[in-house]
Amino acid sequence: MYAIIEDSGTQIKVASGDILDIDLRDKPDNDTLTFDKVLAVGDADSDSAATIGTPYISGASVTATVLDEVQGEKIDVIKYKRRKGYRRKAGHRQKFLRVKITDIKS
Repeated sequence: MYAIIEDSGTQIKVASGDILDIDLRDKPDNDTLTFDKVLAVGDADSDSAATIGTPYISGASVTATVLDEVQGEKIDVIKYKRRKGYRRKAGHRQKFLRVKITDIKS
């Protein structure tokens, strides 16, 4: 079974057991997150059509366990103007929350 969820303006296709990085937020007290904005739910094993929401499926949710807080790859931000002696370099590492999908309810 898979679901397409919306989190922080992005649509993510998830299945039970998947590990993914989402935008950082405050860690919940019980180390579980519930995604209520479910756009679609389908079964990968059968040929039946997926259930698609308008825009969300009411009553559907995806539960995930928080594993850790991680940092992404380093990104170099470089500004340069030729013949002017203007050069700026900055680095950035985005912080993410690593979660494991445990349950999909439709």
